[in-house]
Parts: sequence; structure tokens; C-alpha cells
Amino acid sequence: MSVGDVAGLVAAIAFVLLVGFLAVPLVKLGRALDETSRSIRELTEHSVPILDEAATTVASTNDQLVKVDTITTSAAQVSENVSALTGLYASTFGRPLVKVAAFSYGVRQAFARAWGRQSSDEGGADR
Repeated sequence: MSVGDVAGLVAAIAFVLLVGFLAVPLVKLGRALDETSRSIRELTEHSVPILDEAATTVASTNDQLVKVDTITTSAAQVSENVSALTGLYASTFGRPLVKVAAFSYGVRQAFARAWGRQSSDEGGADR
């Protein structure tokens, strides 16, 4: 064996050791990537049912909001109808009642004056 052969053998052994040292981090990196892909797969498996449930909840909420909107619209219509009925009542019965009240006040005032004059005439004749 010559010096060149020994140098080649040492270089070959050094290269094998270098490849061995570099292989260890690559194997660990491969394991880490496998674990990461396994974690992502589990996360996806657990997230899909949650997203489906959330979509169902949102759809149900939208249905309930449509019902609430219908109720609100109906309540607004009832309020408008009551307002119109109140206006109709006020215009139909309110003005005539005011006139009747004014007439009855006038009649009472007239009777009061008439009784006041009559009682003053009677009081003057007695004196």
C-alpha cells in the first residue's frame, strides 16, 4: 500500500463519517415532517365537523332572524293600524264630543244665569 492509497482510504472514511453526520439531522428532519403532517391531518379531521356544525348554526340563526323580521314587520303593521284607528276614532267621535261638551257647558251656563236672575228677582221682592 502506497501513501496515495492510504490517503484515499482516509479520505473515503472521512467522507463516510461526514455523510453519517449529515444523515442524522436529515433523518430527524424527516421524522419532524412526518409528525407535522400527522398533526395537520388530525387537525383537519377535528376541524371539519366543527366547521359543519358552525355552518348549521349560522343557517339556523338566519332562519330565526327571518322569523324575527316577520314578527317585527307584523308588529309595525299593527302599530300603524292602531294609529290609523286612533286617528279615525278621534276624527269620528272626538270632534262631535267636543261640540257636545261645549254645548252642554253653554246650556249649564245659561241655566246658571237663568237661576241666578230668578233667585235675585225673588230675593229683591222679599226685601
